[in-house]
Amino acid sequence: MLALDHYRTLILDSAGRPVKIVAWQKGVIYDLQGKVTVLESYDRVIRSPTFELFLPAVVMLRHYHRIRPFKVRWSKRNVFQRDDYTCQFCGCQPGMNHLTIDHVLPSSRGGRSTWENTVAACEPCNHKKGDRLPTEARMPLRSTPARPKPARQGLIGPRAVPVEWELYLAEAG
Repeated sequence: MLALDHYRTLILDSAGRPVKIVAWQKGVIYDLQGKVTVLESYDRVIRSPTFELFLPAVVMLRHYHRIRPFKVRWSKRNVFQRDDYTCQFCGCQPGMNHLTIDHVLPSSRGGRSTWENTVAACEPCNHKKGDRLPTEARMPLRSTPARPKPARQGLIGPRAVPVEWELYLAEAG
């Protein structure tokens, strides 16, 4: 059985389109506040002294809310996922604990932490490249860094899509 922190809630807009993924706690709060209708639940129950409740898997907003288009946020973990936990210089997969973020245009030269300027790199390659450009270090990149497209409404990486979500994501196309 999964630990509670592995459960997430898919939020659909009032037209049934996926718009957001939140922790299950937020889904419970929205349900208790009457802001959503629970469409699917996990087989996991939470209890309080006065009631018990199945964890919400898919909820639909009861009222229309204008929601900004989804963008995958830049983070170290998301860069690793985008690059498939692979060093973009030598192609090795040393594991997440031995990967680093390399700035294509080094920070010392004004490079920023953006999707287009960062790649996953193993520690030896990052150290070897130092504060040089890949061309100066004669270390070509395996792929050009870019902002990932939100696949399946923002789900990126190896995390499996819960079975309870499949129908709603399939309808969204």
